[in-house]
This record gives sequence, structure tokens and C-alpha cells, in this order.
Amino acid sequence: MSLTAWRPAVAMAARNLRRNRVRTVLAVLGVCIGVLAVASLGILGNVLALGADDAIGDVGTQVVLSPNADAGVEALSENDVDSIRRAVGEPAVVPLYTDNAIVEGTTDRSFATVYGVERPALAFEAAEGQLPDRHRGGAIVGANVADELGVGVGDTVDVAGTQVRVVAVLVGTETFSPVAPDDAVFLPTSAFDADGYDQVLIVADSGAAAGAAATAVRERVNARQERVDVFELGAIVDEIEGFFDLLGTFLLGLGGISLVVAGVSILNVMLMSTVERREEIGVMRAVGVTRRDVLRVLLAEAGLIGALGAAVGTLLTVVVVAAVVVATPAVDAGLVLDPTNGYYLLLALGFGVGVGLLSGAYPAWKAANERPVEALRS
Repeated sequence: MSLTAWRPAVAMAARNLRRNRVRTVLAVLGVCIGVLAVASLGILGNVLALGADDAIGDVGTQVVLSPNADAGVEALSENDVDSIRRAVGEPAVVPLYTDNAIVEGTTDRSFATVYGVERPALAFEAAEGQLPDRHRGGAIVGANVADELGVGVGDTVDVAGTQVRVVAVLVGTETFSPVAPDDAVFLPTSAFDADGYDQVLIVADSGAAAGAAATAVRERVNARQERVDVFELGAIVDEIEGFFDLLGTFLLGLGGISLVVAGVSILNVMLMSTVERREEIGVMRAVGVTRRDVLRVLLAEAGLIGALGAAVGTLLTVVVVAAVVVATPAVDAGLVLDPTNGYYLLLALGFGVGVGLLSGAYPAWKAANERPVEALRS
């Protein structure tokens, strides 16, 4: 069907809709509400997923190894660490001693986790100062500890009764990690008198590389004896992402119910319209108007209702989302403006037009196939 053939049909459809303004407005309103529900709930679910992904950060690139107490392993030896390095290859392997202590600064004191680390630059990043290639002296302080104690680079902190100079303050991570660097103090390994390491942190460039490293540890390091417990953070990330995908689908389903209701409304409007105009349609058919032309007019009416409702609903979604961002400071505007949210606007717009056309298809077909003689008799 050419575009030229549709122009008179669209013009006549617009005129017919204006003749029944109240009924048309109600049908358009139904589509508008449905589109608003689909788009806004879809964007809400996507923003939640993006926020969770942002909060998790690079956790999916880490694997935490610890001694397997069930196998009688209380600490990981240097041989264990060497075996882990050979197994994983490229990802950084950072062994850690772990303890807890009272840490006192210039203004306050706090109970913090204390780690012994030889090469902190492999796993962490400094906001102040510089992380040494080999940590041989001084303290590296997490962001929360530095803020709570009021200390910075060059200041002195008391760790379990020992005065130590702060050489660096770590960047705040704002992400979940079992190592929790924000609330920790890192000392050289020489400050610990222990027979082995309490943890080994594997830091990879990607989630896939971290997963491969975890698999390598299980297959090689634990081949003879399961000496190492493997805590693969990427698996948690996958579960969280799966949950938010499910949540997004559920929210879209709720919005879709509104569009189904709108489709029933359009179907009702079109059926009533064809019944009321049965004689008019019969006259049109009697004077030579083809079934195809009648079908075009009625489909154009349903399409116009769907398109107008979808356009207004999409516009209202933009306004509502903008109002939520302005009224809720906790909502990150960057997440709302993420390009992936545009998909839900286009999806809702397409659904709105599609619902209109599908709902008008049966009434249009019924009217176009009406016998002119029977229509005129009614």
C-alpha cells in the first residue's frame, strides 16, 4: 500500500475521531496511561540495575582465597601463594596478613582491620600520597579511617601502641568488598609475626578473567587437597544482575497490563463506532468504496488513537522522570540520563502504536467485510 493511498484515509479517520471527541479522548487517555506505566517502570528498573552495577563497581574482578579450615589448613604458606601465582598467570596476586587493632589519630580513635601487604599498588589506589612498589615502612590508611581519625599523609597514627607515619590515604571505593579497604589500615608484612597468610586477593582486569582465575585455582591448587576456599565475587555479581533483570521484566509486565487494558478500551471504541456507523459504511460500500478503503479508514482511526496516546504518554514519562530527579536528590541524574533508558521510551512508544493497530484490526476487518445490503437494511 502506497503512502498516497493512505492520506485520504487518515484525513477521514481524523474527522471521524473529532465527531466523537469524548470517546476518543478516553481511548487516548487509556493508551497514554499504559505507555506512561511501561516507560516509567522500565526506566525505574533500569536505573535500579545501573545503580547496583555502579555500587558493585569492580568487585566482579576480584577473587578472595582463604585457608580451608575443614581440611585443617590454618594459613596459606609462601608455597601456596607461589602455586596460586603459577595457576592464575596474569592477574595480580596479593597475599594479606589480617588482624584487628585500636587505631588512634590526632582527633579520635577507632577499631579497624589491620592488613599486612607487601605490594599494595597491585590492588589499591591512593587519593593522597603514593603507594610504594614494596611496602617497607609507614601506614596506608583507608578513606573512612582517615576521615574518622582526622589524619592525612605525614601525620602519625598509633596502631596497637606503635606509632606509625601515614604514607598514603586510599581512594574511597564506595563498593562492597570482603577486604573493605575504606575501613582498614595497611602495614608492611614485617609488622606481622605469623606463620602464613590469612587471605590472598586476586585482582583481574575483567569479570571473565577473574572467573578463569578462580577456576584455575580450583583445578590446579586444589587438585590433590582442597587447601584453599575460593570466594568468587563475580558469581555474586551475576546473581545480583540476574535479580535486577527479573525485576525489570516484572515491572515491564505490570506496565504491560495497563496497555492491555488500553487495548481493550480501543477495541470497545472501534466496535461501538462500527456498529453506530454501520449504515454509513453500507452507503460507502454501495457507492463503490472498496473493502480495502474501508479497512484503511478504520485502521487509521485505531492507529491515530494509539499514536496520539503513545506520544503523550512518552512526553509525560519524560516529565515525570525529570520531576523525580529534581525532587529526589538521592537519585543520580547520570543514571537517569543513561542512553539505555531511551530503549524503554521507544519500546513504550512502539507498544502504544501497536496496541492501537491490533485492537482496531478486528473491528476494521468486520466492517470492511460487511455486506452493503445488510448494512443498509439495519
